[in-house]
Amino acid sequence: MTEHIEKIQSLISRFDKETLKILEEITVTEQLKKGDILLQQGEICRKSSLIVDGVARKFIYTDKKEVTSEFFFKNDIAISFKSYIHQKPSKEVIECLTDVTVETVDYKAFETAKKGFPLLTEYDILLTELYIIWLEDRLFDFHALNATERYEQLLKKSPEYFHHLKLTHIASYLGVSLETLSRIRAKK
Repeated sequence: MTEHIEKIQSLISRFDKETLKILEEITVTEQLKKGDILLQQGEICRKSSLIVDGVARKFIYTDKKEVTSEFFFKNDIAISFKSYIHQKPSKEVIECLTDVTVETVDYKAFETAKKGFPLLTEYDILLTELYIIWLEDRLFDFHALNATERYEQLLKKSPEYFHHLKLTHIASYLGVSLETLSRIRAKK
């Protein structure tokens, strides 16, 4: 994943002044409060949100319970990918777990900007590739690692924010019961 982030940074360093200017013009910084909703279930994901500071999570409702599928930490892009790409209603909710600062880019503004600035299309492709790599890693980890190893990986991802995650959210994300999570934590 580091290699891909380096590719993105390398591309951005090649952006000319006009490309940087248009990207800056369509980017809006927002301050959100703990508990604020970035995306509601059934709403179309009309923006991508780069987490500058704070923590958010993505979850779905199943059988009247919440299932956490993703945590977003600093430098993650909070998005419902399928909803964003197809501009169709989301099955997911994105919620702020702390006060959060995000840099958002509107879908339509970005699509328009890509037509006049080809490096933005390349940037979009690299971001999509990064998301696919993250998803593949997540699937691999879920099938190849045990719950303790998955817990340790989550802890390593952003230890400074880990205490903001509710145990029920962590257990759901790991696919284990609260009791199993308690046993994992007791061993640490």
